[in-house]
Amino acid sequence: MDAYIVAGYRTAVGKAKKGGFRFTRPDDLAADVIKHLVKSVPGFDAKRVNDLIVGCAIPEAEQGMQMGRMISLLSLPMEVPGFIINRYCGSGVEAIALASAKVNSGMADCIIAGGAESMSMVPMLGYKPALNWNIAESNPEYYLSMGLTAEEVAKEYDITREQADEFSYNSHQKAIDAIKNGRFKDDIVPITVNETYLSNGVKKTRSYVVDTDEGPRADTSMDVLGKLRPAFRMNGQVTAGNSSQTSDGAAFVMVMSEKMVNELNLKPIARMMSYQVAGVNPRIMGIGPVEAVPKALKQAGLNLSDIDQIELNEAFAAQSLAVIKQLELDPSIVNVNGGAIALGHPLGCTGAKLSVQLFNEMRRRKQKYGMVTACVGGGQGVAGIYEFLN
Repeated sequence: MDAYIVAGYRTAVGKAKKGGFRFTRPDDLAADVIKHLVKSVPGFDAKRVNDLIVGCAIPEAEQGMQMGRMISLLSLPMEVPGFIINRYCGSGVEAIALASAKVNSGMADCIIAGGAESMSMVPMLGYKPALNWNIAESNPEYYLSMGLTAEEVAKEYDITREQADEFSYNSHQKAIDAIKNGRFKDDIVPITVNETYLSNGVKKTRSYVVDTDEGPRADTSMDVLGKLRPAFRMNGQVTAGNSSQTSDGAAFVMVMSEKMVNELNLKPIARMMSYQVAGVNPRIMGIGPVEAVPKALKQAGLNLSDIDQIELNEAFAAQSLAVIKQLELDPSIVNVNGGAIALGHPLGCTGAKLSVQLFNEMRRRKQKYGMVTACVGGGQGVAGIYEFLN
């Protein structure tokens, strides 16, 4: 049985702790996207959703309490269950892969899958990091911060500071151009935020709509980027300007069986042809896609030359450049509308967000095969290949 993606949407990506979603819970963001997603499918009864799969990298605090089930209660009939999965930065695309596999196997006819993350509300390591002493003693490099792993990748794969800054500058320029030309409008569900606050001791309320990605900076330049200090290592090259932005957001797709697609007379937009994961040394975790991509291509029966467009999560410029270099990717088809350095990286949401972006850009370009790939904390890589159908 074939599994098809019939629709997909995302929020705009908010700047963590500074942006429009800084006081908005991730389960509320997810619920708004899912409600819109369900309404977008003609003649669909939400009670027919078999399950909800939510990717989240730090599932605690506002993202705790089995957030997947809480989101299903907020957005779907009570009969629809929900759960969380966690493969850190690969969680969103992992959720889509798991949904596709379950539908392909005949275990379900319809699953909503994606991810949600608030980096405003939940710190990147959570509120109580508790490292394993045996690992810390024998392999301390396994616990390197993500920024230090990027420094290691830059050193090992000969990526210079100037190259990293230039990559970052181009990411912003592509993202700004995409926003100016409305290329994300079909992706994004506008979210109305209602806030209550105190002003001179008086309780007031305000309401505003977040419908545009907040990260891209029109005022950045190579000169500005070049003056930023290293953020993780003395005399290093990884800065706040050539790293992904901490962000808030949610993104989901609806995965449906061929039987249900035919019954509802729907025209699917894509299907996941393959999905693969790989483990690498955590010290250079950013190189993960180099191992995952060939496995996904082999599973799909494709060559790299068959891929029309690639969304490579820009955890760090150095990491992205090393992956492009090692896989010999064509830079002109990678992150054509900018990447996480400009647009942000809401961890567990990102893989689904990149998939939604990919589908809409492939539609505009009339392309057939696309790929989403990312490195994953702890030393992993993920890669999913889609065939675009609509």
